[in-house]
Amino acid sequence: MINYHPTDKQLQQFAEGNISPALALVVSAHCDVCSQCQEKVDDINIELSSVIENVRAHDYVDPAFEKMLASIMHLPIVDTKPVVAPRIELDGRFFDVPRPLQRFVKNTGNWSHLLGKVWQAPVDLGDAGMANFIYMEKGGRVPEHTHKGTELTLVVDGEFSDGLADYDSGDFIIMDNEHIHSPHSNAVEGCLVFSIVDKPLHFTSGIARLLNPFSHLFFK
Repeated sequence: MINYHPTDKQLQQFAEGNISPALALVVSAHCDVCSQCQEKVDDINIELSSVIENVRAHDYVDPAFEKMLASIMHLPIVDTKPVVAPRIELDGRFFDVPRPLQRFVKNTGNWSHLLGKVWQAPVDLGDAGMANFIYMEKGGRVPEHTHKGTELTLVVDGEFSDGLADYDSGDFIIMDNEHIHSPHSNAVEGCLVFSIVDKPLHFTSGIARLLNPFSHLFFK
């Protein structure tokens, strides 16, 4: 069950196209699996469309633009053959991912072993930067840390906890330097997340603090 969602303000900014490419990607992926948030975005788009129509009704609109718009609206619907959605694979196990993330599956690098039972695969997002698919096996844990910047996370498959809350598939999570947490999964199937960080993590306890000078090499 999805319990954590973007704020109404973030959904409004997403519909308006006024958020960063990274945040837009994660919000879009969340909406793909969350009917509640998708419905909110649809309602916002209807409101925005009404505003545009009102402007067009009272202001001059370039005839060339109107002609182009009409031609687009009258394009025939292309009947395409069903395409098998790309999936993430790890040790013979395949994971479905939300549609907005599927185009990046081909840009996902090899899995590498991070810490304990935690694995990471880098994802090239192009102009939006870099991201990671992170998989925690049952018992897998990322050491306690905070953030020098912002961490955007979408739970793709499975469940995990971090000392602050319990998360399930589809949950949307934002962390910053006001949060200290230690993600871990006790689920039998483990947990796969999609994560974007704009600055390295900062480990806060135990021997993991020795990793801070090198954290940019692992979580980036």
